[in-house]
Amino acid sequence: MIKTILTLSAGLLSLAAHAQMSPVGLWRSIDDESKQPKAEIRITQTASAGLSGVVERALQNNPNTDPNCNLCTDDRKDKPKIGMEIIRGGQQGDGKAVWEGGKILDPENGKNYSLRLTPIDGGKKLEVRGYIGAPMLGRTQTWIRVQ
Repeated sequence: MIKTILTLSAGLLSLAAHAQMSPVGLWRSIDDESKQPKAEIRITQTASAGLSGVVERALQNNPNTDPNCNLCTDDRKDKPKIGMEIIRGGQQGDGKAVWEGGKILDPENGKNYSLRLTPIDGGKKLEVRGYIGAPMLGRTQTWIRVQ
């Protein structure tokens, strides 16, 4: 009986650790210039559409920033940035802790970039790489897990 309980406990701990190595969760993005927390983004995953990342709240109060995505060119044009889906698609690579194949929107300039997400530091941080063409032609932000 004790052996069974220990085995089940170890299995549950393993599942929790594996779940942390996923981009699914609530993340805090960091502003490239000020290095201060900028927004919280919740990433979810569905079997059919892959990843989805929605801006839940802004963490900076900048009166010069437009609350809507006026520079967007797709269905998100002129929509509020809070509640906006900025990550669409993306699947985990075979046997890798990397999610690719999706797009990420920068609501500040309205541009869509190819996406690569890599959980690091035991899943406490997420490297978010947006690029055009090859992954080497882009930039990486490190987001911090909130939950």
